[in-house]
Amino acid sequence: MSFFRRRGSSQQQQEQEHQELQSESKVNELKAALGPISGRSLLYCTDACLRRYLEARNWNVDKAKKMLEETLAWRSTYKPEEIRWHEVAIEGETGKLFRANFHDRVGRTIKHLVYLMENAMLNLPEGQEEMAWLIDFTGWSFSTNVPVRTARDTINILQDHYPQRLAVAFLYTPPRIFEAFWKIVKYFMDPKTFQKVKFVYPKNKESVELMRSYFDLDNLPTEFGGKATMKYDHEDFSRLMAQDDVKAAKFWGFDDKSASMTTSYAAGAAVAPEPA
Repeated sequence: MSFFRRRGSSQQQQEQEHQELQSESKVNELKAALGPISGRSLLYCTDACLRRYLEARNWNVDKAKKMLEETLAWRSTYKPEEIRWHEVAIEGETGKLFRANFHDRVGRTIKHLVYLMENAMLNLPEGQEEMAWLIDFTGWSFSTNVPVRTARDTINILQDHYPQRLAVAFLYTPPRIFEAFWKIVKYFMDPKTFQKVKFVYPKNKESVELMRSYFDLDNLPTEFGGKATMKYDHEDFSRLMAQDDVKAAKFWGFDDKSASMTTSYAAGAAVAPEPA
């Protein structure tokens, strides 16, 4: 019996090594297809990054190249790495102004999400490419809900420019009226992404078990069924985000002026007001 176990283990290892070689070959092929790149694009296009775009396009090099080039063009225009916490936090400060211009509000909502994505990526442990999202629907209603167009634009940005970043998304206690909204939104989603979305209800046994299988209950806040007691402090959170902004500036190679401006926030010289 031990002979067959060793043989099976060896065969599995050989298959894994073969897959890794194929993956490396595709990555090199995509590099060659992209041609010379420099600056921030070079920092962005790591081997792990190329692999994610290949996975998103079923390892088709031509399709992955097209997708990645579109992302690089978007990043050069939108400049997501330059968004700072004090920008997205201040933008929610004055409720009347924030709600005055519909199109401006839509843009700010997406900008805030992009900032959070960039920040999360910056803080992922080495070797980890995907993340889990826990989305709390407490207080959700049609009056506070984002428009369908915004939801569509948001999904497109996440799918087109942040591929293979989502491991699983938990929608925590969505109200029944959300189902109508979800029936529309889901048609904008890639089938693979759609399968990663999980609805969670605290009184449902399967939902509770699902949460336990993904989260450490000792670190999960009590409002989500865990044991951790946490209180949000906006000033402390703002300082942490500002420190991350300094780290981002160093990573992307910003000029000294940009970095020094961000450092003033990290040092506590200014704290972004809490969003209304």
